[in-house]
Amino acid sequence: MSILVTLFNILIFPGLLFVCVIGLILAGVDRKVLARMQKRVGPPLVQPFYDFFKLMGKETIVPHAANKAVYLAAPVVGFTSLVVMMLFIPIFGYSAFSGSADMIVIMYLLTIPAVALIVGGSASGSPYAGIGVSREMVTLMSYELPLVLVLLSVAKAAGGNALCFSLNDIVSWQQATGSGITHASLIPAALAMLLVIPAEVGTQPFDVAEAETEICEGPLIEYSGAPLAMFKLNTAMKMFIMTSLFTCLFLGGINTGIVALNAVILVAICILLTILCMTLIHAITARLKIEHLFKFYWIVVAGLAVCSLILVWLGL
Repeated sequence: MSILVTLFNILIFPGLLFVCVIGLILAGVDRKVLARMQKRVGPPLVQPFYDFFKLMGKETIVPHAANKAVYLAAPVVGFTSLVVMMLFIPIFGYSAFSGSADMIVIMYLLTIPAVALIVGGSASGSPYAGIGVSREMVTLMSYELPLVLVLLSVAKAAGGNALCFSLNDIVSWQQATGSGITHASLIPAALAMLLVIPAEVGTQPFDVAEAETEICEGPLIEYSGAPLAMFKLNTAMKMFIMTSLFTCLFLGGINTGIVALNAVILVAICILLTILCMTLIHAITARLKIEHLFKFYWIVVAGLAVCSLILVWLGL
């Protein structure tokens, strides 16, 4: 029976099917709301589903200069890491897998999709992909520092005299003391996390690696068919995973006692967070230059995270 439960968690909820479907829904909401902000009708909410299945039916063309095995494996590796990541994120108390160091596992898993994109782009042999790969590496180094500082701030706040790296324990701490966002010392960390999310997902103005109008999708320029569909799906999944992680870290005090209702509340919160930290920013800003992006994250966003870490360490 336990094997069936594990398979259900991995394949259905909260794993593969759940994260894919909700991720694509969030991508549809993002496109629809952005269109309305720009006074356009926009595509239907289910357009990302149409795009995904259309690409899955297209021919996969492998460049002559590409390393075929690495080129085709990259999107699958990124996809697998995202599915595993969702299994560790509690849905208001419920999680498929848990342990004493969930946060460290997630921190490592979060880097795998970006590394997979870098490796896949490099394996394609395209000069445009090479430019995108270099930009993706800089972007990864830019937001990783603030993200680590945010996680340390929450771990210290939840752990008291020690560091707490268990997401379930962090949720329990919030149920006892109030959501993390209600603690003054964690407000700068929450703001920093909201700014990290669009860079992690790769939405404008932080989409310097793909930059369709400049370097023609960067690392993805040579991809087509099913591998391209997988990369697009990975981006949609990251929308849901990053907003879910924010909810767990800063809004984790909610628990109705009913898993299905908790999942509905989580999805509703993720939709609001998607509109707030991705759609709205996309609508009002232009794409940053790579040097501006690096300075922004290492000065402004990291500064907010450091401020929160100091306040938490001082017990304020």
